[in-house]
Amino acid sequence: MHINPVELIRKKRNGIQLEQQEIEAFISGAVKGFIPDYQVAAFLMSTYFQGMDLTETVALTKAMIQSGKQVHFQDSRPKIDKHSTGGVGDKISLILAPLVASLDVDVPMVSGRGLGHTGGTLDKLESIPGFNVKLQLHEFTELVSKNGLAMMGQTNDFVPADKLLYALRDVTATVECIPLITASILSKKVAEGISGLVLDIKVGNGAFMKTLKDAEKLARSLVTVGSKLGLKVRALITDMNQPLGYTVGNSLEVLESIEVLKGKGPSDLKELTIELAAHMLILGEKCSSIAAARRLVKKALQNRTALEKFKVMIKAQGVNIDIVENSTGLPLSTSTVEVLSHTNGTVTKIDSQALGLLLVDLGGGRCKTTDTIDHGVGFLLHAKVGSYLEKGEPLMTIYYNPQKLAEQNLKLETIIERTQKTYSLQNKKAGSYHHELIKKVIT
Repeated sequence: MHINPVELIRKKRNGIQLEQQEIEAFISGAVKGFIPDYQVAAFLMSTYFQGMDLTETVALTKAMIQSGKQVHFQDSRPKIDKHSTGGVGDKISLILAPLVASLDVDVPMVSGRGLGHTGGTLDKLESIPGFNVKLQLHEFTELVSKNGLAMMGQTNDFVPADKLLYALRDVTATVECIPLITASILSKKVAEGISGLVLDIKVGNGAFMKTLKDAEKLARSLVTVGSKLGLKVRALITDMNQPLGYTVGNSLEVLESIEVLKGKGPSDLKELTIELAAHMLILGEKCSSIAAARRLVKKALQNRTALEKFKVMIKAQGVNIDIVENSTGLPLSTSTVEVLSHTNGTVTKIDSQALGLLLVDLGGGRCKTTDTIDHGVGFLLHAKVGSYLEKGEPLMTIYYNPQKLAEQNLKLETIIERTQKTYSLQNKKAGSYHHELIKKVIT
C-alpha cells in the first residue's frame, strides 16, 4: 500500500484511527529508509499525544515484528521468557533464566542494555570475562534447543523497526507512551519464538512508572495486546522504591546473582525471583498451581540444579566456569570507600533513581549509547528500608575508579555526599516495616 506520510501524520495528530495497512506501510517505509527520521519523529509525537486504541497497537506491534527476521524453533518444548520494565539492582534475569531452564522450560532471552538510571542485562553479562552476547539468530536457536536457554543482544536484522523507533523515542521525549512501550516490548518477545511471557512491571521511585495506576495501565495493555498476538501473558506489578538485593553495579550484581543460585542471597531478590519463576512454570504448563511451582523452584535453588544450568549457559557462551566458584576473575574495582550515616535513625526511604544516576556518574552506566561501561564500579548496600543505624555506621560501600572520576571532573567527596542524600532516616527505633514486594498480578 502506498501512503503519504504527511497525511498519515496529520491523521494521527487529529486523533483519527489509523488503518492496519497504513501502519504497516509506514513502518516498512521507515525501516527501508523511504520515510525520513523527522517524519517518523513527528509520527511518534502525534502518537504520544493522541495515543492508540487496541486495534492500532496490535497493528503497530505486528508491523514491527514483520520488519525483520524471527526465531522459529523446531521442537515442541515450551518457550517462556520474562521481561522487566527496568529498575535499580535488578539482576533477576541472570538467576531466572537458568532457574526456569533447569526445570525443563526453555528460556530464549533477547536482552537489552542499560540506559538512563536503570541497569541492563547485557551489561551485567558482559562483566563476566568472555561472555558472548553477540550471537547470530541461528546460534541462539541452536543453544536454546541444546541447553534450554541462551541470552543475547538484539541483532541488526531482529526487529529493526524497534531499534529505529526506540532510538528516536529516546531523543524526542516520547519514551513514556504506553502504546509505543507495548509495541516495543512485545515485538521483540514475539519475534523470539516464545509461547508465553511473564512481565515484571516495576513501580516506584526507581522505575519508569512512578504510580500504581500507571503501572497497572501498562500491565493491562501488555497483557491484552500480547494475548491478541497469541501469547500467554501475565504481569506482576512489583516494588522499585529501593534497589533489589544489596548490590548496584554490573560485577557486583553478577556476584550477588551467583549467591542466589547457590541457595543464599538477599530475601527480597530470592522472593521475587521465585515468584516470577513460578508464574513462568505455570505458563509452560509444568505446574497447575502457583504453590506447587514455588516448591519446585525453591528446590532447584537449594539443590544447585539452577547453578549447574547457569554454568552450562556461560560455558556455551564463552566463559570459563571456574569463575562461579572463584569470583576474583570478575572485574571489580579495588578502590572503595564507606559512606557513613550522619545520624541515628531508621531508613524510611532510598532514592533508587538518584542511586542509579550516581552509578552512571561512576562509569557503571551510560548517558548515551556509545559510552563505555566500567563493570567494576558500583554500590554494596549495608542498610535498606527498615534498617536501624547509629551515627557513623555504614550505609553502603562505593566501588569507584579514581581515573574515571578525574576524567569526569568529579570529586569523591561529592559522590559520597550525593550518596548520603539518597537515604532518608527518621530518628526512631526500627518499627515493623512491611515491604510489599509484589503489588498485583494481572492475567
